[in-house]
Amino acid sequence: MPFSTYKLGDLRLPNRIVMAPMTRSRAYVDGIPSSLTALYYAQRASAGLIVTEGVQPSQAGKGYMDTPGLHTDEQVAGWRVVTDAVHAAGGRIFAQVMHAGRIGHPANTGALPVGPSAVQAAGQIFTPEGMQDLPEPLELSTAEIETTVQDFADAAARAIEAGFDGVELHGANGYLVHQFLSQNANLRDDRYGGSVENRIRFAVEIARAVVDRIGAERVGIRLSPGNGAQDLVEDDMHEVYPALVSALADLGLTYLHLVASPSDDLNREIRKSWPTTLIVNDPSIADPAARLAHWLERDADLVALGTAFLANPDLPVRLLLGAELGQPDFATAFGGDHRGYTDYPTLAVHTA
Repeated sequence: MPFSTYKLGDLRLPNRIVMAPMTRSRAYVDGIPSSLTALYYAQRASAGLIVTEGVQPSQAGKGYMDTPGLHTDEQVAGWRVVTDAVHAAGGRIFAQVMHAGRIGHPANTGALPVGPSAVQAAGQIFTPEGMQDLPEPLELSTAEIETTVQDFADAAARAIEAGFDGVELHGANGYLVHQFLSQNANLRDDRYGGSVENRIRFAVEIARAVVDRIGAERVGIRLSPGNGAQDLVEDDMHEVYPALVSALADLGLTYLHLVASPSDDLNREIRKSWPTTLIVNDPSIADPAARLAHWLERDADLVALGTAFLANPDLPVRLLLGAELGQPDFATAFGGDHRGYTDYPTLAVHTA
């Protein structure tokens, strides 16, 4: 089953294994991915689908150091080198469009971060001056929200121009879209806050704008119900996510990338109500083979794996053969050069 083919929109995937998005912080010049990034993703082209690291749709959407963007012509040209390399290696690749929201720092971006409300998140963020407390964000005005929605649509169009097969909207893991869904980061009293209908509005407007721009068959979304990341509270996730998933399903998105909820009942409800492809990422099951087996048996269509791809560029082949998996050096996960990025050997090198 993990190694059977699967049709995702117009794409034919050779297996059910998705490379999950992982921040690598190596876009050192103006958010432009380098030729090293092209090699990194091309090495992993045996994945059924690659979803890139989070790519900011605007400078305001940047959170971490040295993350890539999709809001300038130079960035588009850089990503074209990446997508050409992946396609030449036989792969398929979606860009994850991510606005970090309140998870940012002026030392990284030159401006205060923004969020649904002026509510500071607990925790720290890495900056050129070292770890610093997350600052209180600026509350987005209604006009700025509308601009942000268009930024997502513009970034999606740029992604297609850059040769991506589609985009994944990042609505998970404590970043801007997720912040609007939460009870403690979103204290607004306008049409974007308060009721469940209002708190899901931003996510739905983004999805609709992107679908209108590039077509539903090229659009997926990532959600993490009850994830609690980045100091978020979601005590009403059993009301929020069924409403959100229903609204997104009406738009015909090609997939939902679900970070498994701590609530098994909610996971099952989402599976039953989601009409197209469901990708599940469950970090609670560390072993890649066990994660694949568990979720494919529970009617996931595809299963996402993250850190296992770091040290195993040919991960699907290793899993197919039952080969030993390499272990990543997490000291090289963020920033740096080729070490811990493109120098992990394939199985063929190991056995030569």
